[in-house]
Amino acid sequence: MIKPIIDWLVYGIFKMRQGDIFAEALNFFLYDTVKIFLLLTVIIFVVAIIRSFFSPEKTRAILSKSQGYWGNVLAALLGIVTPFCSCSAVPLFLGFLEAGVPLGVTFSFLVASPMINEVALVMLWGLFGWKISFIYIGSGLLIAVFSGLVIGKLKVEELVEHFDSKKQACCAQSTSMTFNDRAAYAKGYTWDLLKSIWVFVILGIGLGAWIHGYVPAEFLAKYAGRGNWLAVPLVTIIGIPLYSNAAGVIPLVSALTEKGVAMGTALSFMMAVTALSLPEFIILRKAMKLKLLIIFASVVGTGIIFTGYLFNLIIK
Repeated sequence: MIKPIIDWLVYGIFKMRQGDIFAEALNFFLYDTVKIFLLLTVIIFVVAIIRSFFSPEKTRAILSKSQGYWGNVLAALLGIVTPFCSCSAVPLFLGFLEAGVPLGVTFSFLVASPMINEVALVMLWGLFGWKISFIYIGSGLLIAVFSGLVIGKLKVEELVEHFDSKKQACCAQSTSMTFNDRAAYAKGYTWDLLKSIWVFVILGIGLGAWIHGYVPAEFLAKYAGRGNWLAVPLVTIIGIPLYSNAAGVIPLVSALTEKGVAMGTALSFMMAVTALSLPEFIILRKAMKLKLLIIFASVVGTGIIFTGYLFNLIIK
């Protein structure tokens, strides 16, 4: 329904010629912008309703009772639907440990929360379809669980820094809310999130539109196509110092894959930007000694690279 309207606008109202580079780039930009914002509005609202049931305190209580491998699985699942922002990262991390949550379980939560979020899910679904979205969720969960299990086996609790974990997390929500309260919270959360990410969405789609229209497919396919096995670890390393979020990265992923970049390679870049970003490391450095931070980055990075290769093998 959206595509015919955008085609009518670009080729009918604007009188642009089909096949023209600028016209195709503009069509890409307008179509993806409308589609993504519609999807974001609906699904962020639904996820916010779910999220309102999980305050950091309740999440900590649930995880403190989890034992064995299932603790890592549960922590990764909770990481998807619970808040994780820069101001609450350190208090949550240390608060979990003080409540008796094992270090490995805590890391499963920390990995899943920024990597798998409603923005990434919505945009991947809108741009690539539900199959890619669910494979992405599955791979993100596997990375989170695997990372937590490995770090838990290493017994590196002594590498946690001493820090005042009693600071209140900014993302905490009351669990004693009526449905109207939750709907009001979801409405406000959706609006606030859209206000905070719309620039990233526009910039990401704009860059994607430019690549879609002007970057030769042969160039990207040569250096980042399925035939180049070094592309996955390379883009993972490149993505670490960059700062963005799923809203800014996924439109770029869409444009890159259209130009011949392998899906796994593009998603490895996205995961590195969202789960291994330099700003997150700076924040977590307050709670971890440098050695633990390096272990964390290495384990998660290995999982991302593995996932990239896996995607390239199963998605043709």
